[in-house]
Amino acid sequence: MADALGNVIRAAARLSEFNIADADELIRYATRRSLLGQEEGDRLLTEVHAAQQRRLDKAADREKAQKAKARANAKVVRPVKAVKKVKKAAKGGKKR
Repeated sequence: MADALGNVIRAAARLSEFNIADADELIRYATRRSLLGQEEGDRLLTEVHAAQQRRLDKAADREKAQKAKARANAKVVRPVKAVKKVKKAAKGGKKR
């Protein structure tokens, strides 16, 4: 219980990653101690799981977008055409 509480606090301060198992343990503890009702605990866990799934979906979408962008950038690069040699004009031209 103490570890779960410490981990959730660290996650809230963005010092570590959020772990659903820690939140689950805290909610079960609060339900056992009658700090939360069973329905409220279940509803809270459902919200947490939904938020975690949205976070994972966003991360997957970002990764897809980065891969697509990398692929698009790779296609944009085109080979440079060879430059034709330019003939130099004679230096002896008109004198004044």
